[in-house]
Order: sequence, then C-alpha cells, then structure tokens
Amino acid sequence: MARVRAALYLDFDNVFSALIRQDPDVAIQFAEEPGAWLSRLTTSLTVEGPRRWLILRCYMNPGGWVPHPDPGAGTQRLYYSRFRPYFVNAGFEVIDCPRLTHTKNAADIRMVVDAVDALGDPVQHDEFVIASGDSDMTPLLVRLRRADRRTTIVSPADAALAFTSVADRLITSQELLELVQGEPVESEEEPVVSTPGEPESPASFDQFRDLVTWRFTAAPGPLNLASLAHDLRRQLGTGVDESNWFGFGGFVRALESLRLPHARFSNHFVWDDSRHGPPETAGGAASAPEPVVRLSAPLGLPRLPRDMWPPVYRALADYAASHHFNLTEATRWARDALAGQGVDVSRSAIAFVTRGTAFGGAPLYRQPPPDAEEIATAFADNVLNRAEAAAIALTDEECAEVRSWLGAPDPKA
Repeated sequence: MARVRAALYLDFDNVFSALIRQDPDVAIQFAEEPGAWLSRLTTSLTVEGPRRWLILRCYMNPGGWVPHPDPGAGTQRLYYSRFRPYFVNAGFEVIDCPRLTHTKNAADIRMVVDAVDALGDPVQHDEFVIASGDSDMTPLLVRLRRADRRTTIVSPADAALAFTSVADRLITSQELLELVQGEPVESEEEPVVSTPGEPESPASFDQFRDLVTWRFTAAPGPLNLASLAHDLRRQLGTGVDESNWFGFGGFVRALESLRLPHARFSNHFVWDDSRHGPPETAGGAASAPEPVVRLSAPLGLPRLPRDMWPPVYRALADYAASHHFNLTEATRWARDALAGQGVDVSRSAIAFVTRGTAFGGAPLYRQPPPDAEEIATAFADNVLNRAEAAAIALTDEECAEVRSWLGAPDPKA
C-alpha cells in the first residue's frame, strides 16, 4: 500500500499539560518515548493509509512547566525542557516558542504559519496531523480543507465541536494514551464494506450466534452496541475484524443477519421490543431537561439517562479505591464492571466522565482517591465551566437542573 505523505505539528505544552492532569504516568511516557508512539501512529488511526512522515515538528516553550505530579521528586516543577532531547532523538525538529504574554506562547501562531507554508512546498503533503486541543486552530483546518488536504486532530481533552468537526479524523485522548502505552486502539466505529458475503468460518460464526443469542435473551434492558462488540472481540479473537465480521461488512450487519426475535436497533443500542422499551423513551436522552439538551451537542455530553450517571461514578470510585490509576485500564474496567451489573455504557462515555472529573479537580489518581460523590461534583463542575466558556448562558436554576440530571449534589443545599 502506498504511503501517505504526512506532516505532524505538535503543540507540546497544550498536549502534555492536558495529559498530565488525566494520567501523570502515561503523560511522562508520552514525553520520554515519542519515537515509540510515533511509530504506532504511522500505521494506526489513519485516514487513507499508513503514513510517511515528511515533517515532524514539536513546538515547546523552553521555560514552560507544570506542577510535579510526584511529591517525592524533590522539586515542585516539572520543566518541559527536560523532554527536549527525547523529541530531538526521535527525529522531531523542536521549535522553541517562549511565552508572548502571561498566558500565551507563540506555538499556535508558529504552527499555523508553518502549516500554511507547507502548502506551497514542491512535494505535496497529503495529510496534516495537528496535535493540539486549541480551538484557535479551526481556521487552519478550514484552510487545509480548502486546499483538499486530509486533516487529523490529536486532541488531549474534549475539544470544541467547531474544531473537531472540520477534521477528517479525531484521535481522542483515550486513543492517544492507548498508542503511548502500546495497547490495541479500541474504536467504537465499525468497519463498513460494500457487499456482505457468507460467513468465512462456520464454527466461529456459530459461536458468534450462540454468544449473541445468550446475551440478547438474558439482557435486562437495551444492549449498548459498542460494549457488546468489544465483549465479542475479546471472546472470539481478532479474526472477527480480519473477516469483516464473517464477511457481513460490519458488526451491526452481522447482528442483523441473526434475525433475533423482536430485535430493534438504534444508532447505539439493540433491544428486544417485546420485553424492553427503546432507550430513548426508557428514561433516555429524549427526556432530558431543556438546559441539558441545550449544552449536550456543543460539549459532546454523552446522552445517558438520569439513572445511569450514578453507577458510572460508583464504578470509577471503586476502581480508584482498588487500583493504581491508569486511564485506559480505568475506562475498560469500569465499562466491564457496569456491564456485569446490566448497565451498558460505552467506554467513550466513561472516558468523558473521567476526563471531566480530572479537569474538575478530583482526578482518580489523587490520594486519597475521590469517592463517588466527589467524582459527581467534579464532573458537574467541569460541565458547567465548559458551558460558561462556550458562552452557553444558564441561570442558577438551570445549573441546578443540570447538576440534578448528572446526579451531582447541589452545592447550595
């Protein structure tokens, strides 16, 4: 397969400072082993094929720092300059971007200028990979799209919808952390091919049918498609992806071929219409109060029913109390624990809560670890802070309504 000529522009300060608030151990690994995750990014999460890196640039404030995550390190500050040699040795051109003002460095300006300059290079760059969660990059992506270049965003946090919607592919912080740790990158999107065929392995397909039938028959409510697909991959092996789900071209098409009795499908769920109500009417997203509906799309808030939020907080609190924190493990563990309780929540929704909790002031790696109520409070605080930053006007009563829907206590009560 021909390689895609790619250019990578990394805003180190933006990405590292966001990652270290979510998972300090993996953030340090990201900064000390750039060659490892870059090698994996060459063939993972691609738009049109494996990449050939023609440009590798890391923009870094030489005097930048974050509070050191290790209290026993003997220093209160972790300086970005410590990681400069690692990126140089990995083949990056490190661009020093000192602070221009108290809150702003020159990284985003330099990235925009350099990317636009690259459009005029004699050798065409097919894909531009922008590693930054700064929505100020939106005009750059619009300019690259107008030049018919493919764009990929590597976002270390929940970036603005106006920013991510312009790109051809979004690599989330969850996927980035999986790349850094060398784990298989789990995508909740199913591959699609043009024509379904016959099952390529009858024995495996029979096992697939038996497992699905058992889960469908025993389910106390609608099954989340992403969680079900993950569980089946784990039990059946990677061959399901290699065969495009037994030749049917996708997980949902393979499910539909089973003709499960009374099965109904939505974008994210499958359920038995004779026993379950559809997720949208069983306390689901459609019954959310107006303030929640208003901020859901701009913030990317998972469309979970009211009664699903507290179990997510409890699962994350249980994980934090019993494990050394690792973000990718936490989201996987919590999803599986919830599935065992009959609560089907996608891993991406759990990751959204975990990130919001960290940015809201109660990271799961904190000692002592936060309990479920602290997690709920921090997550709701983050949602409302992001709503304010996005200029979504909410009255005090509406803020209280949002907190109630998210299962968080009212701080004024």
